[in-house]
Amino acid sequence: MHAPGPMQLLLIAIVLLVLFGRGKIASMMGEVGKGITAFKKGVKEGSDEIEKAAADSAKDVTPEKDKA
Repeated sequence: MHAPGPMQLLLIAIVLLVLFGRGKIASMMGEVGKGITAFKKGVKEGSDEIEKAAADSAKDVTPEKDKA
């Protein structure tokens, strides 16, 4: 399957504009942007949590020598 060409994308954009109107499309794009931002934030927090867990497990666990 091939990617849509520029004329197909233009036709889709015109149909969406007619169906929803400019204001509705703008608000939908704003919501999509917020969703992408929230997703990126979640991914970053998840990777930070994984890195922290890996660093915690990599701490020195060498047993102390007996004083006897």
